[in-house]
Amino acid sequence: MQPAPNGRLAAAPAGIVEGKAKPRGPFPHYRRAGDFIFISGTSARKPDNSIEGSDVDEMGVTQLDIKAQTRAVIENIRDILAAAGLDLSDLVEVSCFLVSMNDFGGFNEVWAEYFDETGPTRTTVAVHQLPHPLLLVEMRAIAYAPDPQIG
Repeated sequence: MQPAPNGRLAAAPAGIVEGKAKPRGPFPHYRRAGDFIFISGTSARKPDNSIEGSDVDEMGVTQLDIKAQTRAVIENIRDILAAAGLDLSDLVEVSCFLVSMNDFGGFNEVWAEYFDETGPTRTTVAVHQLPHPLLLVEMRAIAYAPDPQIG
């Protein structure tokens, strides 16, 4: 992809990002609409379908880590934004879905590693469940990205 005169990369109208976990349905990782990039719900799922921040010990006990999962989700969003020629500073809104509000503290701690009061607006809600039983958090996001073809 070649940079436009304003130095930004022109994002494809929609895309599946190589090297990321494939969506679990017929939808893209991101879609451009005007000056905005909409990022589909993103989790801590890896390309091999394992879940970052989940571990099963030799006794079969599952340990889930909200901090590791939150970090992985934000890094996955960072990679999707990069594929669209953007970065985390271009985010304007993020919707966050936690399976349990008991995880809010750890989630918020990791969020603060990436964003402060000047970052994107955020809504965080608890949901009954996510598409995989080992997932603790999912996020969808909107980034502002003026169309480089327009200037």
